[in-house]
Amino acid sequence: MRLDKFLKVSRVIKRRTVANEACDAGRVVINGKVAKASTEVKLDDIIEIKYGEKIIKFKVKSIENVISKEGASGMIEMLS
Repeated sequence: MRLDKFLKVSRVIKRRTVANEACDAGRVVINGKVAKASTEVKLDDIIEIKYGEKIIKFKVKSIENVISKEGASGMIEMLS
């Protein structure tokens, strides 16, 4: 699944356009490398998102195309 879609479906970022903008600005890193919105997300990838001074880091636990709001939290495991 594309990174921008994963961020939206997992509800880490609420809108896909915002996810695209974060990727274009170089604020999203997968496994230590700056990622584009079109980068494929795989199980066990480590994703970091920079929000100003704050960095959110999580591990991909599952990949679902459609999931309920309650189930979205199970797609990731927060690391920091």
